[in-house]
Amino acid sequence: MDRCLHLSASSCAVTEDGVLVEYIPLDGQEQTGDILMAKAGRIMPGLECIFTDIGRAKAGFLPLKENSLTFRDTPIHSGDRFPVQVKKEENGEKGAYLTRDLTFPGQYVILMPMNRYIGVSSRVKDPAERQRLLETGQRISGGEFGLVMREAALPATEDEIRGETRLLQEKWDEVRRKASEESAPGTILYSADIRRQLTDDYSSRGPLRILETEETEPMITEQLRKAADRRVTLTGGGNIVIDRCEAMTVIDVNTASSVLENKDATVLSVNLEACAAIAAQVRLRNICGIILIDFIDMDTSAQRDAVQERITEAFAADRRKTVIHGWTNLGLLEMTRKRN
Repeated sequence: MDRCLHLSASSCAVTEDGVLVEYIPLDGQEQTGDILMAKAGRIMPGLECIFTDIGRAKAGFLPLKENSLTFRDTPIHSGDRFPVQVKKEENGEKGAYLTRDLTFPGQYVILMPMNRYIGVSSRVKDPAERQRLLETGQRISGGEFGLVMREAALPATEDEIRGETRLLQEKWDEVRRKASEESAPGTILYSADIRRQLTDDYSSRGPLRILETEETEPMITEQLRKAADRRVTLTGGGNIVIDRCEAMTVIDVNTASSVLENKDATVLSVNLEACAAIAAQVRLRNICGIILIDFIDMDTSAQRDAVQERITEAFAADRRKTVIHGWTNLGLLEMTRKRN
């Protein structure tokens, strides 16, 4: 596979065999992973959240209940200032979703200085390798901070992983220093190492060519234009229709002009072809959260199993965590995709 990372002043894009699979505009807005200096505003006990001033038109949403043990006994008062990290970017009427449990991603590990959790990427399937990485992470942490061991850590030596962890700790030290000096609201650290993040994520899966240009390439612009359409035509004559709502995204699969020798063959063929198109469009449009897919009705459980297996395979290359939850009582395929 010819995988390329295209970098320009205004965007980052990834293509696989010439097909655009991921596009991230660099538009100056906050991105997932940015660390900001926030000022606590309204505290809403009923909603278990705090609305914070982060220097945007919409207030940031910070849940009172944090996963990290660090904050359970540290109440926040209106007017307090503290660093937060963007977990979900501002979307529609919703402000950015924030956390105080900061994370620092590297090529081999994700450093979590505010908690003590040690984990291994779900992409590492072999039980023996998972246990080896877990024990490596425990030794490096020594109970002082949290680590998630990434798939790219599999071939790395412990010294290499320790070296990267030290660099990430230096970045954490820099954040703490800036937090003591920065007025709120303000920006402490851009994750704008989105270029580095994409390089790390994709290079761990095989050869990656990096192409730098001054402007977004015409080939990418044309594919983006097509990706903006609500309806996407499939090669075999079917189509998929994508509707993004406030709480979820719904994708409808239709036979359209696709006709084979019999109804069952047509339905299964279109549904199977739609799986790859759905995975490509979800990655390209960066659709996250709850996704419901209304495939064309199938008569047998064997057909539904084949479609679920195909879409699971189609999302295997996604760098974001996706979970295929299965079929609902209404015959919809339910899945979720993490934002970060």
